[in-house]
Amino acid sequence: MAITAATISRVLYRIQVYMLATDEIRKRIEEGIPGARVEVTGDGYKYEAVVISDQFSGLNTMKQHQMVYATVNELITSGKLHALSLKTSAE
Repeated sequence: MAITAATISRVLYRIQVYMLATDEIRKRIEEGIPGARVEVTGDGYKYEAVVISDQFSGLNTMKQHQMVYATVNELITSGKLHALSLKTSAE
């Protein structure tokens, strides 16, 4: 099976979309929760974010997750972000 230029183009496009999406998610969380340490991984469809912030101190997990989801709500409601699992903790 030969690899065509069209196949390479599709693969590169998917890689570019994936990189933009993880960066965009990370940026929005960092802007919404200043000082947070954020790591986002994903496959272009499902994502996972690890968010560590002193702003989570004294909050239960549900409240921490609500804070993070509020920062990416626009991406979720637009359909651009389909699935995001979270791991959060206070510093």
